[in-house]
Amino acid sequence: MWSWVLWTIVSLVALVLSVALALVLTMRTKHPRALVVVRGFNRRLNNPRALRRAGRPGAELSVLRHVGRSSGKPYETPIGVYPLEEGYLVNLSYGQETDWLRNIRAAGTAELVVDGQSHQVSAARVIGLTEATPHLFPRHTFLVRLLGVTEFLVLQRVPVTSSDGR
Repeated sequence: MWSWVLWTIVSLVALVLSVALALVLTMRTKHPRALVVVRGFNRRLNNPRALRRAGRPGAELSVLRHVGRSSGKPYETPIGVYPLEEGYLVNLSYGQETDWLRNIRAAGTAELVVDGQSHQVSAARVIGLTEATPHLFPRHTFLVRLLGVTEFLVLQRVPVTSSDGR
């Protein structure tokens, strides 16, 4: 009896470690087919759960609201941001070809909800790991390096003007 329980536990641990290794290798190598699987998993399972809390006061994740460049459909994407003087820093885990980044570039702006506060932002520029590291939370630096994230997007706050042009 106990050998069966032990065998089951060892098998589950081996499975979890294998999946974690595959994820790390996928993210580090940016293999296109494997990234499609990871992005699909996140889009269908992780993102809907993350959006329940994202953007609220005290939440670790923020919500990026953007419009589809072809469809015009509104989207919400949970993202982690790091505060900067001029806006926010976002790690580009999947690189620069994500739909949300392409949508922001096409529209020019997006809405970012951080700690319950809404901000209009634009995709200002992409920076490298060396320039981004001082702005990262220390607990995230290890994970960023482990997953091979080398590109970060600076989201610049866009001044909001009133409807009468002031």
